[in-house]
Amino acid sequence: MNDWEIDDFQPIKQDDTQPSKPAQLAEQTRPIPIKRRRRTPASLVVLFLLGLYFLFPWRTNLLILGIDRVLEGTTLGRSDTMLLVGIQPLSAQVKMLSIPRDLWVPLPGYGENRINAAHYFAEANAPGSGPSAALAVVEDSFGVNVGYFLRLRLEGFAGVIDALGGLEIHLSQPAAGYPAGTHLLDGTQALTFVRNRQGDDFFRMANGQLFIQALERSLLSPQNWLRLPATIAAFGEAIDSNIPIWLWPRLGLALLRAGPDGIEAHTLDRTMVSGWTTEAGAQVLLPNWEAINSFVDELF
Repeated sequence: MNDWEIDDFQPIKQDDTQPSKPAQLAEQTRPIPIKRRRRTPASLVVLFLLGLYFLFPWRTNLLILGIDRVLEGTTLGRSDTMLLVGIQPLSAQVKMLSIPRDLWVPLPGYGENRINAAHYFAEANAPGSGPSAALAVVEDSFGVNVGYFLRLRLEGFAGVIDALGGLEIHLSQPAAGYPAGTHLLDGTQALTFVRNRQGDDFFRMANGQLFIQALERSLLSPQNWLRLPATIAAFGEAIDSNIPIWLWPRLGLALLRAGPDGIEAHTLDRTMVSGWTTEAGAQVLLPNWEAINSFVDELF
């Protein structure tokens, strides 16, 4: 027998870390996956477009006209309430400027007159043209581009307040015959509050701003949400506007985000006007345009 022992023959261990030839061939023939670009989900596109619609930094200016004591079946009346409103949806910034109704300005085709007469003269000449005439006068006088109007027939606003169940007014000082404190006004009382002529035009403008803020606060109050259908119907009877329907949600969300306490309410300062009596004996306000334009430029 040979000198080799049987134990000298050891099996050759295969290196498991190295793939076998069949495995290598299979790996080489495996198809290479093609990387495809991920498609943007449609929901993200929709969200982007909605965000662009609601938050695009484009300010909307509108003029609120409160028409008082119109002839039955018409809108022939003076705009005793005039509010220039600027809404910036991105920052939820809402600025409101009350314009004195007795401001003495040029009215195209009618010479100089109170600014609230622009609506009346235009309606008397061509029914339906009052808001456009008022917009044009405000744009020319204040140098602000105003694209839209919201016209309120104050007589019909009593129905809006009654549909809401009343309007809660908070007064830090006596106003319109009411002492300081909180008062719940019905429709007739709220209309009287807005029309109150105690003091001069500046007191009336302050009352109008309190009314607008109290109205927004009531509309946003959860306890009044069940009353909203009736309130919206009453609004439809009292207002008309050229604001397109597609713009209402954008403006509504900005107002909702700002809230009644987020509205910047301004009036022309007494130093920006001076009292004057016309030859016919009418007491009006002469504008100091240098001071007014500087102030308005900061706001709008």
